[in-house]
Amino acid sequence: MRTMVTGGAGFIGSTLVDRLLAEGHEVDVVDDLSSGSLANLAEARAAGGRALTIHQLDIRLPDTEDLIVRRRPAVIFHLAAQIDVRVSVDQPVLDADVNILGTLRVLEGARRAGTDRVVFAASGGTLYGEVDPVDLPVRESHPTRPLSPYGVSKKAVIDYLAAYREMHALEYCALALGNVYGPRQDPHGEAGVVAIFAAALVEGRPVTVFGDGEQTRDYVYVDDAVDAFARAATRGGGLVCNVGTGQETSVNDLYRTMAAVAGVDAEPVRAPARPGELRRSALDAGRAAIQLGWRPWTSLADGTAAVIEHTRRRLATPAPRRRPPARRAASPGAG
Repeated sequence: MRTMVTGGAGFIGSTLVDRLLAEGHEVDVVDDLSSGSLANLAEARAAGGRALTIHQLDIRLPDTEDLIVRRRPAVIFHLAAQIDVRVSVDQPVLDADVNILGTLRVLEGARRAGTDRVVFAASGGTLYGEVDPVDLPVRESHPTRPLSPYGVSKKAVIDYLAAYREMHALEYCALALGNVYGPRQDPHGEAGVVAIFAAALVEGRPVTVFGDGEQTRDYVYVDDAVDAFARAATRGGGLVCNVGTGQETSVNDLYRTMAAVAGVDAEPVRAPARPGELRRSALDAGRAAIQLGWRPWTSLADGTAAVIEHTRRRLATPAPRRRPPARRAASPGAG
């Protein structure tokens, strides 16, 4: 089957590309490399041969539609996005330009190409907004009340997917992801708390925790999330499916787990809480279990151990000099 992965050079997208190639699919990667990296596709490029084609392209451009029409993928996995909540607040027009108008380019290309299905990476952490603790873990039937332009853009895309399904018989499945973490995640990203913690612990730097550290997120390992994408290629049509563990993990518990794995015995540095940050989040993945046959299987200890090991290997390998960002402390991120 011919597939296309937008954002395929990102850490989730590249892991999905590896999975699709391993299953014998042809894969077109579309990525402008603004945040993704060809290094993430090194294994895929080595093993994929002619089954893998990489297109450096901004999804907002008309060329995106033309490319989809030429390549005619049966399934498009749409992961390309502006993913930083803080950027969406500071630059809501940019956020909408990428996440809404860019998606419309993908949908128009899919319509013209006769694509069977679009599998969309939605955001479980921002889609539902602040949820009463009694409703956690939250189900897909819960009202969607995003509190950031990023969350609004993800909600809008789901509405467009539903409209294209009705108007053009373009099938879709939207995966509302928890806080996905794993190897290849950028430690400089807004939602990359696990990667940020791993880099600091491996390098022997202090880890900064904002607020009291009792804010919670639903951390799901990247291989588990990619399994949901692979299953959604043929199941869950017309549905939003939460992809998470159903478990709340506080930042304090996350740090303790990772510090123990890294062999570090030190308390984190405390900093003032960030305004507007969700207090608690967890996703009920019961629908994914029924409709996709999906369940998470990687424990937080095993998943973070894999991230720490990957970080040790990465830091042991000489890399081109890169100017570090002004701040590298962590928040739980968008999800």
